Amino acid sequence: MPAQRLKSFAVRCWILLASLQVTIVSLVLLMALVVLCTLAQTDMGTLGAVNAYMRSWVVMRQLQGIPFRLPLFPGGALVGLVLVANLSAALVRRFEFNPRKFGLWVVHAGLILLVAGEFVTGAFQVDTRMTIEQGQTVDYLESYRQMELVVSDLTDPARSEEYGIPDSRLRAGAAIPLPGTPITLKVKRFYVNAALSPRGPNDPPSLADRGVGAGVTLTEAPPAASDKEVNATSAFVEPVAGGRSYGTWLVSAVLGAPQTFMHEGRTYMLSMRPRRYHLPYSLTLKKFSHDIYPGTDIPKNFSSLVHLSNPARGEQRDVLIYMNQPLRYDGKAFYQASYGKGDTLSVLQVVANPGWLLPYLSCALITLGLLLHFGITLFNAIKRREKEAS
Repeated sequence: MPAQRLKSFAVRCWILLASLQVTIVSLVLLMALVVLCTLAQTDMGTLGAVNAYMRSWVVMRQLQGIPFRLPLFPGGALVGLVLVANLSAALVRRFEFNPRKFGLWVVHAGLILLVAGEFVTGAFQVDTRMTIEQGQTVDYLESYRQMELVVSDLTDPARSEEYGIPDSRLRAGAAIPLPGTPITLKVKRFYVNAALSPRGPNDPPSLADRGVGAGVTLTEAPPAASDKEVNATSAFVEPVAGGRSYGTWLVSAVLGAPQTFMHEGRTYMLSMRPRRYHLPYSLTLKKFSHDIYPGTDIPKNFSSLVHLSNPARGEQRDVLIYMNQPLRYDGKAFYQASYGKGDTLSVLQVVANPGWLLPYLSCALITLGLLLHFGITLFNAIKRREKEAS
């Protein structure tokens, strides 16, 4: 008897999962999430709103008077997963070898691929940028949000060596050895975002006793929410080498002064900057063009003529990157995003998304499926009318 009840319960769950009601509820929830995400962009920025509403399993919010966050709404990842399961179950449950329904099968496959493509994008897409001046050669990308603490060996002016530590590793109390060097960094305190100001006579003493940080007052600030804001990521670190401490230094993304110390005749510099991803090839900006409509200040076109150099592949060629015409190379797409310094600096948005083709394939499948379905229906209707007329 318990086995029969379990089997009956499983059958009811299967029927419910494949039902049209689940499809409608999922689509309504997705539309509501789109509206909420759009409204939240004012305070959270585009990326923050998308991560909070569309790429989360549950939308968490902190209500006034409650010290912790509460789940308020199912997130886009959860709703999308239910929708994929619903469409797959409906396709399997209603499957029958009938050529007249072939178009509907293709439409279902396209919808499943569309939702799956968003999962791939949310999990694997990496957005970076390349800032390059006219005549400059760059072989690295920079993150929009992630920062890194860099220790640079400046002993040889012709060839400096850099050791980057991602901000995700800079937690308070951590001791981080630098591979290939005798230096270990002890992180005394880390701030995702901070406000810095000159230290006043009544301010408490700084944790830093070396460099410009000794004269700076630092206050923790909430993480940047807007897309135009940048975190002033900061940390108090103590370099240790050969059993000797070289004091405590303040390293911050908004400190422009060099922070250097010496160990056994070698000069090291501490700095905080956007995280870099080095490339096996380089781009040289040969010319940046900023075209406007005659007699106005309205932009007409932005374009960057770059020289792509990849010695490992023996590749040397010029590429023109302009609006809606990116350079796709080595799994990355280089888009023309912005400019500066009197039209001598170009900013390229670089997107690495292994699933970039999935939305195009899904739209093609949905279109093909609808054309097949309506075509087959029209053909059958014409045949039936001819039969009735005869």
